[in-house]
Amino acid sequence: MIENVVVPGWPRPRGYSNGVVATGRTLYVAGQIGWEPDGTFVHQDFIGQFDRALGNVLQVVEAAGGGSEHIVRLTIYVTDLDAYRNDLARVGEIYRRRMGKVFPAMALVGVAGLVEKQALVEIEATASLPG
Repeated sequence: MIENVVVPGWPRPRGYSNGVVATGRTLYVAGQIGWEPDGTFVHQDFIGQFDRALGNVLQVVEAAGGGSEHIVRLTIYVTDLDAYRNDLARVGEIYRRRMGKVFPAMALVGVAGLVEKQALVEIEATASLPG
């Protein structure tokens, strides 16, 4: 069971939840970047890497028996906040295509760099799986 928390008097968040209450098996997904299974980067741009990184997160969740609807938290690390801000429409399109109408608790953090020098984005997740 997953329930989004609504705080009385607060404006309704857009694209995320302020809090999520969940029951079930907990899956902690390590930070996933926008590379292919063989460790190569097909995309050198933020949008391409965001799409691939989110897809990689979902592959881990699916391998554990879940789907996007089981994700209760996402933390997104980006090396260029302006690249994120300047392409919010395409970020939203990718998010909706991959996640549907699932709005977990989220944080987006600007960082100086990631371990893999070519990586522009890294996404970690927490999922609450059934059974």
